[in-house]
Amino acid sequence: MTSSMEVVRIILPALFFCLAPAGVLWLCRKVRWIGKIGPILMLYFIGAIIANIGVLPSGDSTLKVQNALSNSMVPLAIPLMLFSFTYRKGETRDTLIAMVTGLLAVVIAVVAGYPIFSSHIGDAPKVAGLYTACLTGGTVNMAAVSKMLDVDGGQYALLNTYDMMVSFTYLVFIMAIGIRLARKVLPVKTLDNNEAAIQAELDKAGANPYKGIFSKEGLRDVLLLLGVTIVIIAISAGIGAGLSALIPGTFMMFFILAITTLGIAASFNKKIHSLKYGYEMGMYFIYIFSIVVASMADVRKLDFSGALYTIGFLAFVEVVSLTLQLLSARFFKVDADTAVIASVTYINSPPFVPMIAASMKNSRVLMPGLSIGIIGYAAGNYLGVLLATLLG
Repeated sequence: MTSSMEVVRIILPALFFCLAPAGVLWLCRKVRWIGKIGPILMLYFIGAIIANIGVLPSGDSTLKVQNALSNSMVPLAIPLMLFSFTYRKGETRDTLIAMVTGLLAVVIAVVAGYPIFSSHIGDAPKVAGLYTACLTGGTVNMAAVSKMLDVDGGQYALLNTYDMMVSFTYLVFIMAIGIRLARKVLPVKTLDNNEAAIQAELDKAGANPYKGIFSKEGLRDVLLLLGVTIVIIAISAGIGAGLSALIPGTFMMFFILAITTLGIAASFNKKIHSLKYGYEMGMYFIYIFSIVVASMADVRKLDFSGALYTIGFLAFVEVVSLTLQLLSARFFKVDADTAVIASVTYINSPPFVPMIAASMKNSRVLMPGLSIGIIGYAAGNYLGVLLATLLG
């Protein structure tokens, strides 16, 4: 009887954590105001609520489920999201320059803001590393670097919430003022207002990305992708174990970096690259990670003492990085819309590219923006752990 109850205590929380993202995604498509909040923030809210009202069964069983899921979701997500990595030899000059200067702008802004805010922020080097990863890549990079740097799950959820608040404000600024400002100080190329192309991307962003995943072809692709991912994780674990034997305490760092590198390498295989649902599966694992880490956060134990300074640091980085992006674009004669779309892609992540292209009435920046975003996903883990190490 006791063993049966133990199994139930494990299965029920596991099912909840794995299925809750599906319910939230459905709500995001059906209820407009929930869709505007976004699935990750909604999952943080739900996780934080159940963590503090005692809904989940108490005891070691639930904790084991939480630890198992939080530790496994990020390594699974990284290669799946990177399998869509595409390197195009024919990228235009402006896109390549905006791509490189955008990465450098974020790194320089983090380094410049660090001495101003670090003394008021707990674990400042780790915070700088997390935000570098997030503002060059996205949530998956922030989650990965949090694992490499052994950041507490509750604190990670708090830092990611700050990022969503500040980045949303940044997005509103770009749409209200930033685009017009950039077009006044930078060259403007002929606009390609292909409303159909923009609407197609917007429809794609608003559609159910998992539609067809349970078809025969969809399940085949999913199983193949998971198989390749498991092989990459196994090889990366071996690399991490070998290098940590030489440099103690570095297993997770080398493990995640190996996964990132092998995921990018695998993307150059045409068969792997052509498989569907890799990015979508990776994001679903990040959704599970999000609700799990939030469910482990006891609000009473979280450190809010440096909240204003942390938010100030993040706002400083975003404003300075945009300024540097525009200055470098002026120096290299990059057109205004490409410079702005690069900044938005890094700061807010690729899913916001169609929205900004629609605000610009310029479908020409759709593909450059999405391409830059993939590069950011690939670079974010390396840059995040590099900055955290150097600033530490």
